[in-house]
Amino acid sequence: MNSNPSDLSKTNATVFPILFALSFSHLLNDTIQSLIPAIYPLVKASYHLTFSQIGLITLTFQLAASLFQPFVGRYTDKKPQPYSLAIGMGFTLTGLVTLSLANSFPLLLFSVALVGTGSSIFHPEASRMAHAASGGRKGLAQSVFQLGGNFGSSIGPLLAAWIIVPKGQFSVIWFSAIALLAITVLSYVGKWYKNYLINREAKKSISATETHQLSRKTVVSAIVILLVLIFSKYFYMASLTSYFTFYLIDKFHVSVQTSQIYLFVFLFAVAAGTLLGGPIGDRIGRKYVIWASILGVAPFALLLPHANLFWTGVLVVPIGIILASAFSAILVYAQELIPGKVGLVAGLFFGFAFGMGGLGSALIGNLADKTNINYVFNICAYLPLIGMITVFLPNISTTKKIK
Repeated sequence: MNSNPSDLSKTNATVFPILFALSFSHLLNDTIQSLIPAIYPLVKASYHLTFSQIGLITLTFQLAASLFQPFVGRYTDKKPQPYSLAIGMGFTLTGLVTLSLANSFPLLLFSVALVGTGSSIFHPEASRMAHAASGGRKGLAQSVFQLGGNFGSSIGPLLAAWIIVPKGQFSVIWFSAIALLAITVLSYVGKWYKNYLINREAKKSISATETHQLSRKTVVSAIVILLVLIFSKYFYMASLTSYFTFYLIDKFHVSVQTSQIYLFVFLFAVAAGTLLGGPIGDRIGRKYVIWASILGVAPFALLLPHANLFWTGVLVVPIGIILASAFSAILVYAQELIPGKVGLVAGLFFGFAFGMGGLGSALIGNLADKTNINYVFNICAYLPLIGMITVFLPNISTTKKIK
């Protein structure tokens, strides 16, 4: 049976209800995740923690959220699991309940590890489902999926400021309702994905996969460059997400609640920027988006440590927007480098991103203890300059091959 690849692409329409459901569940998942750094000032005071211990909390969470992701992605490439997202959210729910009841530093670490494990299960397979629902508009699909996550990350600090800071640690348990809602939505998505897999298997003989002519050495080099860019992005992001509130309190003597509002401004800018990178990459090429989004943030990052409170609030907006536009483009670019390994690539890059964020937070916290938080922000401002290595990424030209 002969089939034209272009005909195949026309029959695969973008399934927006599923993309929006995945984005919404990503919002709920990352809202829960963002509660962890948002309550740092509270637990630091309650348990008399050092910055190093704060960094260790983030490291524990990020390692749990990263180490399993490539393995989950690799396994589901071979054996997709439609309902794994709902199961992963069950771990998150258990972690939330434990976090609300934690009365010691070790129990705090255990609680965030459970939340991280749920996230580790969620991201690779959710990214795969977004890819399946993309209808060929892969950058757009990843941006819509990422938008929910980053918007969830932005509202977490506000919810913490309004609920957890005034009412205390036990109020974390109220957010269990968010996890239960996510389980319901993800069960619906799992049902769709199960039917998608059945239909895909029936059409397997005429399915089209994308390939390229790059050598294995070039592909490996490109993946390494992308991972270095992820290192640059997430180390710098860790300085803001984990320590921006402390920086504002220390330098400008604002209240905890005011610092959370500034953190919300930054994270909301991150959410807004997320939607740009994927669709623009679909149109003009992902390499150009990666170049602009990583290196383009450098001037604003270098100015930030020298700004007053007003300009600090202004500068974090372009920093968040520009920096956030990178990830969707990086992820889809990497998936095009390694065709047919959507879950593995998603797991690798989500996992590495979370791991770098956790490692960055731990190292930055240790440096802050030895020096001061202002010094840390001056040093981290130079990290976006690593984006210059984007020039070494190859241009990808893909063709579709009928199987």
